[in-house]
Amino acid sequence: IGEIMLYSMGFVDARSLSGKIVATYRLCSEQLSSQHHYDYGMRAVKSVLTAAGNLKLKYPSENESVLLLRAIMDVNLAKFLAQDVPLFEGIISDLFPGVVLPKPDYEVMTDAICDNIARMELQPVPWFIQKIIQLYEMILVRHGLMIVGDPMGGKTCAWKVLAAALSDLNVSGLMEEFKV
Repeated sequence: IGEIMLYSMGFVDARSLSGKIVATYRLCSEQLSSQHHYDYGMRAVKSVLTAAGNLKLKYPSENESVLLLRAIMDVNLAKFLAQDVPLFEGIISDLFPGVVLPKPDYEVMTDAICDNIARMELQPVPWFIQKIIQLYEMILVRHGLMIVGDPMGGKTCAWKVLAAALSDLNVSGLMEEFKV
């Protein structure tokens, strides 16, 4: 299924890339901790395929391994516990040796996020800003999501800051985002 979908999205090396998606989720299910919110089934595969297709449309001349790796990272990294992130990064580095991800350009988004953090009288710590960007990336590839975590962990503030930042970006016309 993954191979056919990747071919339909314009990926030339779809056979080996689809195998890497399957291997990623198989290794994650074997090596990472067992959590209720971890999903390694078809829903997760479909999310990665959707993200990869969107990236292929946006960056048609980019290396396909880089696009798939970016999709896997965007879809999965935000949901992993801190103790599982190094294991996941190890799995990824084994499956994608030598593939270096270019840093996504979120400068305009980060500026809008920081402005809204200040407006809401919150502290712009890098961890919080990164979680807001991960939430944004998750929204791009999923139809729905839940934000889970400890009480007073910043969940409500994160989505409120993101909503305000996207609204500001819509008004300013700096990114193709809709007002929230």
